Amino acid sequence: MRKQPDSSKDGRDMQGLLVMNEFGQTESFVLLRQALMAAAYRLGMGLTLRTNAALLFDAACGKPLFPAEPYDFCLFWDKDILLGRQLTAGGLRLFNSIDAIEIADDKARTHLCLGAHGLPQPKTIIAPLTFAGLGYNNLHFLTRAGDYLGFPMVIKECHGSFGWQVYLANTWDDAAGILMQHAPSPMILQEFVHERVGEDIRVYVVGGKAIAAIRRQNSRDFRANVSSGGVAESYIPTSEETSLALAAAKALGLDFAGVDLLMGRDGPLLCEVNSNAHFRGLSARTGVDAAEAILLHIRNSVGQ
Repeated sequence: MRKQPDSSKDGRDMQGLLVMNEFGQTESFVLLRQALMAAAYRLGMGLTLRTNAALLFDAACGKPLFPAEPYDFCLFWDKDILLGRQLTAGGLRLFNSIDAIEIADDKARTHLCLGAHGLPQPKTIIAPLTFAGLGYNNLHFLTRAGDYLGFPMVIKECHGSFGWQVYLANTWDDAAGILMQHAPSPMILQEFVHERVGEDIRVYVVGGKAIAAIRRQNSRDFRANVSSGGVAESYIPTSEETSLALAAAKALGLDFAGVDLLMGRDGPLLCEVNSNAHFRGLSARTGVDAAEAILLHIRNSVGQ
């Protein structure tokens, strides 16, 4: 699946594979795909779209059940971790790497990684593992977590996007209900950051540089996500915010990322690091072509 490297290339005849999810064909994903394809065309790069459902393998031997065309790179805009591992095993270079995507897609692993690098973030407790059909038959751990984090607290499913799997628990009973409802999904419990409720900053990082940022504000919900009713505007991050966003992307090994920051009492805190962050709203508000920046970074990286 991977071409042999050609040192004579200037990057303009590179052929790439764009992988997106078969089952997420919402307007937002369609527009994102169009932006990436258009940017590749402007840069003279070939980009072939395939969905994860079209890229089947025999896991027993690694044989692809599709025409194994030669590509210089894969822009892996999906979270199908096992597919990414199979493509990587076949010699294809993924952007982002599947190891980085796997960490970023799991909020618990993300916070463990950020903590290992000493980066500031809200107090975070990983909910203990339970199993389907069992759930939580006691919540003694919640009492200890509540004593440490206080209420309100934020509960997040470890896998989720657009703020859809993020919940606010004002009381112990609220938290208990959320945990019982969503178990056995892996979850984290976090302290509620009281400063600037409903506001965050997203810094878009590409190739070790902060290319643009927006501030999102929501007067009706503690979640700042635009999908939850937030309003975004162009924003110039401080040097501290920029440095923190760059450090987070580097810690996770991401070539490009949307890094979300909260404003804590003593400075910015890392909220989330997104490996597949949508950029249409960011580009519209800042005038920065994130799709082109991503593909330029890939072209430069592969051409080295």
